[in-house]
Amino acid sequence: MKSQYNLSDKTIVVTGGAGLLGRAFIKSICDTGATAVIAEYKLSIAQQAQDELQQEMPDANIKSVEMDITSKSSIEIAIEALVKDKGTIDALVNNAYPRNQAYGQSFFEVEYADFCENIGMNLGGYFLTSQQFANYFKTQQSGNIINISSIYGVIAPKFEVYDNTEMTMPVEYAAIKAGLIHLTKYMCKYFKGTGIRVNTLSPGGILDNQNPNFIAAYNKFCSNKGMLNKEDLTGALLFLLSDASQFISGQNIIVDDGFTL
Repeated sequence: MKSQYNLSDKTIVVTGGAGLLGRAFIKSICDTGATAVIAEYKLSIAQQAQDELQQEMPDANIKSVEMDITSKSSIEIAIEALVKDKGTIDALVNNAYPRNQAYGQSFFEVEYADFCENIGMNLGGYFLTSQQFANYFKTQQSGNIINISSIYGVIAPKFEVYDNTEMTMPVEYAAIKAGLIHLTKYMCKYFKGTGIRVNTLSPGGILDNQNPNFIAAYNKFCSNKGMLNKEDLTGALLFLLSDASQFISGQNIIVDDGFTL
């Protein structure tokens, strides 16, 4: 009897698959025997990540595709190519994080145009990618969309963890990540009867060579480990991708070692 957690016959697209979280997601998907697709706005970025991961995992089923999440035609071309090659696409993991060069300024320094551009590229890009993949998923009467949000889409920032550092929590980030959670709920209700389900995964802080003062302050709010490694998210992701979660839709799963409590 096939396990509910078996993904071996699935093709799963991860946008931003060459990034910090993206690579961890790709590796974990490949570990299940599924085909993992690295989708990046430049094909060369995806191919370089594929080559590096393939050296670590010679038998892994990895593909690369160029896909700009802010371009309808780019997404359509990518979907068409993948379906022609693989026959089907089973799931989309919206993980990319496009932003302009002005992203991350302190609140009073953010220009309106930059705020709108970053919201449009990221939240708008997730909408556009979901829209186009859902159009395809409707034709096969099944599909799975997972949006990567954040704990700061759930709670207000704990600005005190940034004291004695040059770091901050960008206002655009809060708006984008909160928007993603509600976009997930909207799509869940809108796609009723189509065989498409949509969920959100909201990670806590991920270790990435941050300021030690920040890490120490952040960890005080956690239950056990503190800041997470990128691999700590993969269990929840694989659960949401598997048939074990087939009746879970419209939900937000938080993986944060208790930070949001």
